[in-house]
Amino acid sequence: MKATQQLHDLGQSLWLDNITRALLTSGTLKRYIGELSITGLTSNPTIFDNAIKNSTDYDASIRQKLQRGTTGEALFFELAIEDLTQAADLFKPIHDRSGGVDGFVSLEVSPLLAYDTASTIKAAIDLHGRAQRPNLFIKIPGTREGLPAIEESIFAGVPINVTLLFSREHYLGAAEAYMRGIERRIQAGRSPNVGSVASVFISRWDKAVMGKTPDALRDQLGIAIAKRTYKAYRDLLASERWRKLAAAGARPQRLLFASTGTKDPKASDVLYVTSLAAPDTVNTMPEETLHAFAEHGTVAGALPTDGGDAESVLGQFAKAGVDVDKLGADLQKEGAESFDKSWNELMQCLTEKSDTLKKAS
Repeated sequence: MKATQQLHDLGQSLWLDNITRALLTSGTLKRYIGELSITGLTSNPTIFDNAIKNSTDYDASIRQKLQRGTTGEALFFELAIEDLTQAADLFKPIHDRSGGVDGFVSLEVSPLLAYDTASTIKAAIDLHGRAQRPNLFIKIPGTREGLPAIEESIFAGVPINVTLLFSREHYLGAAEAYMRGIERRIQAGRSPNVGSVASVFISRWDKAVMGKTPDALRDQLGIAIAKRTYKAYRDLLASERWRKLAAAGARPQRLLFASTGTKDPKASDVLYVTSLAAPDTVNTMPEETLHAFAEHGTVAGALPTDGGDAESVLGQFAKAGVDVDKLGADLQKEGAESFDKSWNELMQCLTEKSDTLKKAS
């Protein structure tokens, strides 16, 4: 049995952190679903930038849209929705079999809205309505300004993938926003059955402290943060507040481990998959990591629900001079800036591609 199947059987969903038109048209994504237990996928501006820039797969569609006068951001979202609705349809049987728990794809609002609550809410509702797929998440960053947008979007019935979370505290903020949205839906007599995941980024922690801490702590910070956050997740699901919501028909906002491709060349290429196996969670991974785990990964056990050695390890980092709270805040800020940069590069890519196609026509 493949390690990917073992992980699936343990109760963790494996999602692909990639989308290209070639993945869809070649049948590769369908094969990943059948052979590698992939049950969802995530996307971001960098992924689309690479897909559009490095292929001609989108050229015909771009030409058609240019003839209608569609450019820039509007052009991107039309292309992205075309890809993601096709992917959503491939995952629809999984979505149905799981009772709406799994089988999701994700589309991100413009990262330039990360600190604009009202515009984020409007964009989330609009994009989900345009896609017309129940298994499409809208990604909203868990920034201070993003949290009320998450609450309002959940209240409006839009499934949300909360992105740009780095710490336990970030996760708890996202969970609070989700639960408030669900509680308001119940009070309003609406269905509490609105899906959500909370995406905590892992590998960036270790990259941030690389070379700044003792070798004995190498590549341990991200996993310790994940363990601490998983304990908070389990504690929340066991709380009286959540049990009351579950009894009313709400579904858990699943914890998702993101940024799980290994960035340290000296570490195992499946470090963050092997180490973060956990029931009722999601691990979204790059294609390269997926293949590596399928080929030589192992499933040794699940994350401890009590956090295991997380606090002990984090204490060692504190002694080494790492202020985890400050670093978490810095990583979120840097992440938002990185998303902005990726978005601007994507817009530039579309401008250049559009100009090239116009000249060739």
